Amino acid sequence: MSNPQQLRYSKEHEWLSVAEDGVSTVGITEFAANALGDVVYAQLPEVGDTVTAGESCGELESTKSVSDLYAPVTGEIVEANQDVVDDPSLVNSAPFEGGWLFKVRVSDEPDDLMSADEYTAFTAG
Repeated sequence: MSNPQQLRYSKEHEWLSVAEDGVSTVGITEFAANALGDVVYAQLPEVGDTVTAGESCGELESTKSVSDLYAPVTGEIVEANQDVVDDPSLVNSAPFEGGWLFKVRVSDEPDDLMSADEYTAFTAG
């Protein structure tokens, strides 16, 4: 399992792209997708919603369990990935590409986001 170096990671297993014009893309990591099992339902935040770092903003349901989706940053949702709503298995098959979850205009970013190497060490135990 390889975590893309250009992303940052939360302890709740979300990834975050570097903001472009203040907007970052958010998804869950391959580690989280594998732990969840086959994702069959995605409830994502809606455009215009405000999310707060560390707080639940949606949910992913798999064949194994239901898991809260946590916002890695604070900001306003500018886009939700309708492809994932229509085909939740994208979270498993392409967590860092087509399986992204939402885009957020970042207003605040916590200090505890990890680099790819730090996240790899974190998930190694």
